[in-house]
Amino acid sequence: MKVSAGLLTDHYELTMLSSWVTDGSVDHRAVFEAFARRLPEGRRYGMLAGLGRLLALVEDFRFDADEVAWLRERGVINDATAEYLRDFRFTGDVDGYREGDLYFPHSPILTVSGTLGECVLLETLVLSVLNHDTAIASAAARMVTAAEGRPLVEMGSRRTHEEAAVAAARAAYVAGFASTSNLAAGRRHGVPTVGTAAHAFTLSHATEADAFRSQVAAQGVGTTLLVDTFDISDGIRTAVEVAGPGLGAVRIDSGDLAVESRKARELLDSLGATSTRITVTSDLDEYVIAALADAPIDGYGVGTRVVTGSGHPTSSMVYKLVAVADSPDGELRPVAKKSAAKTSVGGRKAVRRTYEDGVLVAETFSLGEPGPGSVQVPLVRKGEVVHTPSLDEVRAHASSALASLPREALGVSHGPPYLTSTPETDTEEPA
Repeated sequence: MKVSAGLLTDHYELTMLSSWVTDGSVDHRAVFEAFARRLPEGRRYGMLAGLGRLLALVEDFRFDADEVAWLRERGVINDATAEYLRDFRFTGDVDGYREGDLYFPHSPILTVSGTLGECVLLETLVLSVLNHDTAIASAAARMVTAAEGRPLVEMGSRRTHEEAAVAAARAAYVAGFASTSNLAAGRRHGVPTVGTAAHAFTLSHATEADAFRSQVAAQGVGTTLLVDTFDISDGIRTAVEVAGPGLGAVRIDSGDLAVESRKARELLDSLGATSTRITVTSDLDEYVIAALADAPIDGYGVGTRVVTGSGHPTSSMVYKLVAVADSPDGELRPVAKKSAAKTSVGGRKAVRRTYEDGVLVAETFSLGEPGPGSVQVPLVRKGEVVHTPSLDEVRAHASSALASLPREALGVSHGPPYLTSTPETDTEEPA
């Protein structure tokens, strides 16, 4: 059953909403902020992704009549809250970092301003989208750096939920992957798609040569032939015999990839296939890719470790109330959580960055509205999306953001965060 964006939320958001509707504070002004207190262990930076998906969902955040009735029947909301939700739409403002931008501990990635009721309803959706897509992009960005300009294909659809696969493909592309195997990501988001054949295709034919002839007949000699179903060297010889020295590429999916790629390059060259590329797959991540830097490999296919938890520790973003008024038109007052290990800084924040010779060297914030030079940009105004870059523009921004880091911050080895977002003056230090 298809549900509206409004139901992509946790029960407790509506519990709070009902209480505010009942006590009359639902329309008091409020500001919420999404940020991460820390980066995953050993990570030097994070990369924001998912914003393009999120803003469309915010603009379309509704509850239809049947859903409101269902919520009331099950006691999730009371009568007054049911009335509140019938015509609900988000009418506030959202500011934030651009998609593809870098973030660090305490970076105020997203700021949502409006009423208590409308802002709290977005919490689960904001965190669901940003935590997932940002985790993918942050891992993918490290793989892009490790690949040193060689193209990467995202091919993890068979290792995750069908809709998560589409979002993962988009996020990996934002971070710099060249393409995806997921057709829905191509259709929905415009991510370039590629694909060749699996071992099942080879095994479905009487011989490996028959399989290669079939693929070349359908796809042309520029295709990529999977050569490790039986023996890699024999597979390469057969591939060149069938397709000729103009064969586009061979794919190796098993064995010691450093050793096998060197053997493959030597064999291809000896057969006259000097322009045939070598693509490797098989449980790759940034560490494996970095270890293969000196191997004669032309491209990588990454699946499991870019779309599952083994490849991207959670982003651990939270969504906290940082300012609230005591009336619909009242003055905002800063509020902050003080519990141990979860302290936050109250008040709306404006963020600035300092660069030296094009290298990012500091990120600082002050309390107040974003102004000229702020990292945050307007994303939504009065419920309408006002920030609509193309996916390629987002991807270009991500590339330039990575280029602003010094080499030591781009390494895949574990280390402390390169930066922490810190207050400029007269603001409590975050813990």
